[in-house]
Amino acid sequence: MARIAGRFTRIEPRRRAGRLVLGMLSDLPRKNCWTIAEWAGESTPDGMQHLLGRAQWDADQVRDDVRDYAVEHLHDDRAVLVVDETGDVKKGTGTVGVQRQYTGTAGRIENSQVAVYLIYAGPRGHAAVDRELYVPRSWTGQPDRCRAAGLPEQTAFATKPELAARMVARFLDAGHRAAWVAGDEVYGGNPTLRTVLEERGTGYVLAVACSHEVTTGAGKFRVDRLAAKVPKRGWQKLSAGVGAKGHRFYDWAVIDLADPRPGSRQLLIRRNRSTGELAYYRSYSPAPVPLITLVRVAGSRWRVEEFFQAGKGLAGLDEHQVRRYPSWSRWVTLAMLAHAFLAVVRADEHDRHPEPDALIPLTCNEIQRLFITLVVQPVYDAVHRLDWSDWRRRHQARSRTSHYRRQAHQSVEAQ
Repeated sequence: MARIAGRFTRIEPRRRAGRLVLGMLSDLPRKNCWTIAEWAGESTPDGMQHLLGRAQWDADQVRDDVRDYAVEHLHDDRAVLVVDETGDVKKGTGTVGVQRQYTGTAGRIENSQVAVYLIYAGPRGHAAVDRELYVPRSWTGQPDRCRAAGLPEQTAFATKPELAARMVARFLDAGHRAAWVAGDEVYGGNPTLRTVLEERGTGYVLAVACSHEVTTGAGKFRVDRLAAKVPKRGWQKLSAGVGAKGHRFYDWAVIDLADPRPGSRQLLIRRNRSTGELAYYRSYSPAPVPLITLVRVAGSRWRVEEFFQAGKGLAGLDEHQVRRYPSWSRWVTLAMLAHAFLAVVRADEHDRHPEPDALIPLTCNEIQRLFITLVVQPVYDAVHRLDWSDWRRRHQARSRTSHYRRQAHQSVEAQ
């Protein structure tokens, strides 16, 4: 918290931000301004809501601090930048960026809010270092709606690959280095993103659809047609990394692509050894690299799923109950900080105790449990709990009265 202290001009919001981050790391079943304010010993949620909505501080500056903190402690020359999006299912139409759209969280089209994240993933650990809210055309085409939601005046529609390119550029322009970028088909199928990365001299291994077409020395082909031509001796068994149940072994093949521009471009094909299911990747590197390097980068993409699981489960990344953009950006940035803290402590503990006797190394889940239980577990008396019960019931009574009045007014208008 000392790293971001200078972003707050007054001591009250600085201290409250610390309490909010601790609340995000707590074992509360639900994490929002109400539950965290009660957990932190505050008498009402007004202060937490003020911190997210109206207090004077720049979430983008804190985002940069989180990025620098994560890279400093998790730095590794083999680190990969992973881009991916996640959706939060929402009700109504007032939450910034919400519309009916596909979200992998639900696995179907839902009324949801989608954000793209950039993950720094290396052998020592992984953490989110940037975020961008996806604002659909249904929003950018309505300036008044954007203004009411607190979006910056210059907000224009940007695709998810464009948001990814923006975040990668921000990372590199800050003086940090990562030799590779990984992502799924949303990003691999976008030629503009691939060109941007190549112009920056940044390698990539990006997934593409089976219908994606590439050009080889023999002509232009769909990638699934090329996979069918790979001879038996063209496949190699390699590990895409260590998972919860050990190494993730697949069969891999690589085909050189024809391109007159400098650099090495290839099609990478992955085959599941049990089901035979195929996956395809386009790769680029400024200089030729061995197949095992491309496989390692492709396998890094799973780290983003681990971040979403931990960020949501341990730090409340998706539990914000806010409508406007400033509040959203502040909540997710502080949640990123909370998760980065766990990732850094985990990396430091693994350095100190790489192979504990008869124990698995400490996980982020266990670190959170020990940290809250042994270090910051708050204990409040019955009076505090009863005061909060009264506050909730009073607020709910006002809401019910307001709802009934609105219904009555609508009924009169209908008559």
